[in-house]
Amino acid sequence: MTLLRSVCVFCGSRPGLSPAYAADARALGLGIADHGWRLVYGAGDVGLMGEVARAALTAGARTMGVIPTHLMGKERGKRDLNQLVITEDMHERKKVMFMNSDAIVVLPGGAGSLDEFFEVLTWRQIGLHTKPIFLLDTDGYWQPLIQLVDHVIAQGFAEPHLRHAFTAIPDVPGLLARLDSDFS
Repeated sequence: MTLLRSVCVFCGSRPGLSPAYAADARALGLGIADHGWRLVYGAGDVGLMGEVARAALTAGARTMGVIPTHLMGKERGKRDLNQLVITEDMHERKKVMFMNSDAIVVLPGGAGSLDEFFEVLTWRQIGLHTKPIFLLDTDGYWQPLIQLVDHVIAQGFAEPHLRHAFTAIPDVPGLLARLDSDFS
């Protein structure tokens, strides 16, 4: 088993409508710090990205933010991180985040978070990695996505093992416990 050192968090650059999303982002940031792990995330200081990063930093976690040049203003690139990587484009951002992490966690988010999830899921499906992928299913946020993946499988566009390439976990304590057990 490998010791978990870095957790890549993909999440929304907006807070979403439910206060539970931000609460879980903060709890995850604190949990990452409590476990001595490094946060790897999109370097924004807005939305759920900002929540997870501020909580992790406040609790003493090491942090690595990765942001493309064109989003520095819009996502208010956080400059008080241990490491800030500025990339040329979104594809490079995802690749740098992925390469610098041992596990992937996807919090609620929009099109960008979906893109990030499906890219790492596809990479896993075709055998490019075996890193665990977790969906933090706050208030059932990811249930429609899980149903879509089940539909894709049922319609013959993916093998059933695709459903086992990621795990949905409903709360932060369960997610942290799973990360601990997978990497202890």
